[in-house]
Amino acid sequence: MKKQISIIGGGPAAFLLAAYLDETKFEVTIYEKNKSLGRKFLVAGKGGFNLTHSESINEMIERYTPSEFLKVALLEFSNVDLQNWLKENGILTFVGSSKRVYPQQNIKPIEVLNAILKVLEQKSVTVKYEHKWIGWGINNSILFKTKENEININPDYVVFALGGGSWKVTGSDGNWLSLFKEKGILVSDFQPSNCAFKVKWDNTFIKQYEGKPLKNIAISCGRKMQKGEVVITQFGLEGNAIYALSPQIRKLINLNQTADIYLDLKPTLTAETILHKIKKYKYKNTSQILKNELKMSDAQLGLVKTFISKTSFVNTIQLVKEIKALKIPISGLAELDKAISTVGGVSLDAVNSSFELKILPNQYCIGEMLNWDAPTGGYLLQACFSMGVALSHKINN
Repeated sequence: MKKQISIIGGGPAAFLLAAYLDETKFEVTIYEKNKSLGRKFLVAGKGGFNLTHSESINEMIERYTPSEFLKVALLEFSNVDLQNWLKENGILTFVGSSKRVYPQQNIKPIEVLNAILKVLEQKSVTVKYEHKWIGWGINNSILFKTKENEININPDYVVFALGGGSWKVTGSDGNWLSLFKEKGILVSDFQPSNCAFKVKWDNTFIKQYEGKPLKNIAISCGRKMQKGEVVITQFGLEGNAIYALSPQIRKLINLNQTADIYLDLKPTLTAETILHKIKKYKYKNTSQILKNELKMSDAQLGLVKTFISKTSFVNTIQLVKEIKALKIPISGLAELDKAISTVGGVSLDAVNSSFELKILPNQYCIGEMLNWDAPTGGYLLQACFSMGVALSHKINN
């Protein structure tokens, strides 16, 4: 007789787990509280469906916080493995200029989802919609609420893939956290990641430069540096260059209610080169030198003038230092529901190396509901996919 596996939540981690479980050994059921699967998965596709990243797997592992926790899963099912699996199931991919991996340009997000769901159908995976998990019953059975009644099940294995705490409109609301806390499972409150960070702008500056990008820059916080670009918003700064620093900025804000980041506005030029260019044209207006010789944008120039004194601006040595490390104080994070991803949830100390809850044998947690972090760029999805496959290997064997 086949053993019963109940997967609670219908997102990327659940999909790959179900796809790789041995259908000759298990009857697999996905319980989804919405009327359809993959709602957050589809939302991720609205800005360009970034499925994973093409860098080497060893480089990729280092992008995660903490990296050791996900190392085994990522090695078991790497970014190359994901691309091959997608290809086997009719989804061709390509590597963009940013080294991110996307579906071929004529393939829509819904087509990717449908291809995955077709695999689950072929594996005889059952999907039960509008089943909201509401906690544990006697002997750690699993309780669901449907439109008609409450259901109590006691499968051989339970896998929670409940998601994080952002994008509530997709069903990823994090309300399950209180149930885990009541059960005595170690959890922490959700916090935003890969989100906008608050800057108290000068009114004149923000009126002129709201919506303007800062391209080809590098941002540092502590010992971490990230190249890329950000956009100036009424709230503060957002974009890939600052998203990657989410763990470092968030840690400082939690400790001090503020965090300093440093912008290198010309990361491809050394301080000596910048100094030489400014001195070479010292007879010209400094602003014109910065725009014409250093190719600084109006927004970059405005930023420099806003955050340094007039004395520093006319002091060539000090000006160069500021261009290479312009300090911007960060005073807060965007609200939770507007974050691309979240940290918090189930503590990594609450699960073993196979994602099994230490106090609940044969019950597991995978995906964003665990307390790990990663930047945008395909890393979030890749980790969820990899955890699903890694857990399938554990259960299959």
